[in-house]
Amino acid sequence: MGKNLKKFIFLGGDIIVLHAALAFTLFVRYRLFSGIDGISPYWQAHWHYFWGVFFIFILVFYINNLYSLRQMVSARSFLRKTVNSVISAALLSVIYFYIYPRVDIAPKTNLAIFSVSALIGFLGWRRLAYWLIKADTWQNNIALIGSTKKMEELKQELEAKPGLGYRVSLIISETSDLSDLENKILNKDIRLIILADDFPAGKDWRNELFPLLRHKISFSTYNNFYEQLKQAVPISSIGQNWFLENLKEGEKNYFDFFKRSADLIGASFLFLALLPISILAVIAVKFSSPGPIIFSQYRLGLNGRRFKLYKFRTMRVEGNNFAMTEKNDRRITASGRFLRASRLDEIPQLINIIKGEMSFIGPRPERPELAASLSQAIPFYDTRLLIKPGLTGWDQISGEYHSATAADTMKKLQNDLYYIKHRSLYLDLSIALKTVATVLGRKGR
Repeated sequence: MGKNLKKFIFLGGDIIVLHAALAFTLFVRYRLFSGIDGISPYWQAHWHYFWGVFFIFILVFYINNLYSLRQMVSARSFLRKTVNSVISAALLSVIYFYIYPRVDIAPKTNLAIFSVSALIGFLGWRRLAYWLIKADTWQNNIALIGSTKKMEELKQELEAKPGLGYRVSLIISETSDLSDLENKILNKDIRLIILADDFPAGKDWRNELFPLLRHKISFSTYNNFYEQLKQAVPISSIGQNWFLENLKEGEKNYFDFFKRSADLIGASFLFLALLPISILAVIAVKFSSPGPIIFSQYRLGLNGRRFKLYKFRTMRVEGNNFAMTEKNDRRITASGRFLRASRLDEIPQLINIIKGEMSFIGPRPERPELAASLSQAIPFYDTRLLIKPGLTGWDQISGEYHSATAADTMKKLQNDLYYIKHRSLYLDLSIALKTVATVLGRKGR
């Protein structure tokens, strides 16, 4: 079963749970236990308002990645996120009813009953969903053709995470194993074949694979499957041809124009709207420790151009060697810890966006000296300079903190290249929504 179909099933189940929770709320609130016929007038009166609540719940679930199959790998984490999402959606629903004009129902009691019943319904449905995606009938049987270290690592990851929905049912290591491949594939009901990029090509190889097309079997290279699975580009497996074939920058002109317009309007509006908070931040920084209020540092921007990035200062100046920030860094002031966690320290970067040096969304800009060393150690590192750096980005919402080490920078670059290749209005909106969730959850560092 395809992953998109699974997502629609989970979405459909959530919508059913929301409607069931509202029906249960009306039965309990208005004591309609005599029969279902009496619910109709109450349903019409309440659904008019609760469709907005339904939208809030679905949106919060999406922001928290609860429609991502990768999030369903861990049952405990999946259920914990479900509980947190229901609580967040319920609180947002209170605000929704507060700003909704002329509400002629009693939303407080109804919303409380609805939220509790929805939580119980979601826990039951999502537990069932977690069991379903691990069931054999939901697994896609796949074949791996080619024996490489990367293919072995892929096999181990898929076996360790059955929630991803793939079962490795056949492995072809040598070209000699391709004999009678059609029967092997059909006997194991394989729907997808992953090809190693360095698997030897030849006439026999093609002759065995082409007949499989009539059986509606899909093919994918390791690189494409990795990108789909991880939503990141495998740097270790790509070469210069990948960039020529995949980065179609000439087709992004209209998108880039629209994005620049949105950046300019959005940054100007937010700069004015956040002015009261900025004044409070200035006062907090001023009294936290001696030193300047604004911290500035040179970073690399579009096409490697240097610019000064601005932030509210969050560290002490005295005794500071300006080395990379560490976890629980003692140089961070009390106010600075709050500003970092809430991302409010980055408000001055709205000036960078207005000036056109940055965008709201893109790869995070690095210091020139650090970028110089990383570009020598990591292939294609400078490719991230093809677009403007961003206030937030695909890597920032990946759920992992990536330091400036070579290993972490490799992961960061994989995420950045994925964004550069796939950037669109939809992807930018998704990143923006998930960044809002990060800020509200005070998960910054």
